[in-house]
Amino acid sequence: MKNSKNFQYLLAVLFIAILLMIIKVLAFRWTGSNTILSDAIESSVNIVMGILALVSIYIAQRPKDENHPYGHGKIEFLYSTVEGVLIWVAGVVIIAKSFYALLYPCEINNLDWGIVLIAITGLVNFAVSIWIKKQGKKTNSPILISSSEHLRADAITSVGLIVGLAIIMFSNIFWLDSAIAIFFALWIIYIGQKLIRNSVSGIMDETDERLLQEVVSFIEKNRKSNWVDVHNLRIIRYGSDLHFDLHLTLPYYFNLEKVHQEMEDFEGILDEYADKKVEVFIHPDPCLEDCCKLCIKSDCEFRKHPLSKKLDWSVEMIRKNEKHRIEPDS
Repeated sequence: MKNSKNFQYLLAVLFIAILLMIIKVLAFRWTGSNTILSDAIESSVNIVMGILALVSIYIAQRPKDENHPYGHGKIEFLYSTVEGVLIWVAGVVIIAKSFYALLYPCEINNLDWGIVLIAITGLVNFAVSIWIKKQGKKTNSPILISSSEHLRADAITSVGLIVGLAIIMFSNIFWLDSAIAIFFALWIIYIGQKLIRNSVSGIMDETDERLLQEVVSFIEKNRKSNWVDVHNLRIIRYGSDLHFDLHLTLPYYFNLEKVHQEMEDFEGILDEYADKKVEVFIHPDPCLEDCCKLCIKSDCEFRKHPLSKKLDWSVEMIRKNEKHRIEPDS
């Protein structure tokens, strides 16, 4: 299975999530703290999502077929949406439980042990988030990246929980336990909203400005003189794979064989950028007389105008559905 290493990473993350939830449940049983309970409830989401992540990444790596000509990678965005929704639900449950505890408070004990256990889970979550984020960026996997962001948020939250529990332990103001739990719930609801926003952007093929800038910079760096310009560039993400759609302007006198070679060379540049996890559709365009003014091909026998200005390709130029041109005021 392609990217089977991602599956192994997620399997390890699921196993760790189960262990951490057990630790948090034990901490709640020893302390009776709603703050710790809220953390345990949020961890239950990690376990559910861990199982769904394994299913999603298995489906995402299935090969293209007649019904899915672009592959199955979009399911990774659907996974992130479900994860965000479940985090929202967990936040609402925590708020409801905490308001109930404010009206009907219960005794809290052994906060020192609770602080130690939460600190351990926070450190583990932070280490795991760094570990899987590297793999997620390496393979362009939305599942691993969203999971890493979620775990990093858990780790940051643990710091806040530890501070809150310490204040309660030394001040004996026990109603703060529910107040901190409510604040924590609002924080994870915010994290859930971010996950939903990012995943919906992927489903709707919203332009990733950061990715587009990286790609354009890489193309400009590896630019060939035969490539008069690149325009109408569009990038769509299908899980860990990227789909490129673009127009490539070439000298009008190139024969079909030469045009095909230039297209293969350009595709090779994109393969190099994305570690061959790409699909490229190139529409070749012939150059026009006006293109001579910005064409850097020095050995052209059919040039009609001298080079006026070498244009450095930018996102603004390459994303437009028109050939590059020199503005009148330049």
